[in-house]
Amino acid sequence: MTMFNQKKESEIELFKETLYDETWQQVMKKERVLFSQKSKYQQIEIFENLFFKKVLVLDNIVQTTEKDEFIYHEMLTHMPIFAHGSVNSVLIIGGGDGGILREVLRHKYIKKVVMVEIDSLVIDKCKEFMPSLSNGAFDNPRSNVIVQNAIEYIKSTNEKFDLVICDSTDPVGPGLVLFLEEFYKNCKRVLNPAGILVTQNGVPLFQKDELKITYQNRKKIFTENSYYFAPVPSYIGGFMAFGWASDKKYEDIPINVILTRFDALRLKMKYYNPYIHKASFAMPEYIKEMLI
Repeated sequence: MTMFNQKKESEIELFKETLYDETWQQVMKKERVLFSQKSKYQQIEIFENLFFKKVLVLDNIVQTTEKDEFIYHEMLTHMPIFAHGSVNSVLIIGGGDGGILREVLRHKYIKKVVMVEIDSLVIDKCKEFMPSLSNGAFDNPRSNVIVQNAIEYIKSTNEKFDLVICDSTDPVGPGLVLFLEEFYKNCKRVLNPAGILVTQNGVPLFQKDELKITYQNRKKIFTENSYYFAPVPSYIGGFMAFGWASDKKYEDIPINVILTRFDALRLKMKYYNPYIHKASFAMPEYIKEMLI
């Protein structure tokens, strides 16, 4: 029996997520709190859980865990990179834990990676307490990490990118502006022709409004606008939705093309593969109805 199991019931501390209302709630046992502090922008907490290992929480909402982070980070990164086929430059919005940055840098031919994160404390504490997420990515010479409000950056920059990855929080607090039409317009402005924008869009079953409103906002700006899906256990409530927007159609790329690109790089994945790539664009009927 481990020391964790020897705690008295009165000593057990529980994390209760507040993303949804009181009728539905994710609860985790905190074995040990590693860090808890309010930054200028949000409450940051990192704790240990026996199953999920280290857990990052912002404003009482789970952002990532060591146990299942690979699903989210691989799908938000490799789907657009393998679809595009010749990504040389990437802009990451948010992503202070470093997981997206880590996955992007696995593609050695990508020359420029800019990451814009509003909260330096998230970066610092994830590097300190959850270093496996970034795995040295912040020190990679191809990384340019900018601590700035992403809205300000994307409005003013003259840089152009083949891919924009929006690894935002849910549309609350500092993350709210990253779901609005103005933000998507600026994303398109910094994209090269045939560039791709991907975003995290929550769990459709419980976040229908987020799914529909962001779909409508992107549809006004990009000719191709869709979603793809993956199950991320710590994002409780079913499939996780990822937004996809471009002025070029990528969904119908034959699987043999994706297989060729994938096999050429010989990257070892834990979730993503070319068959998952094709299947993840299949949209359940209940989600289709939400978008009408």
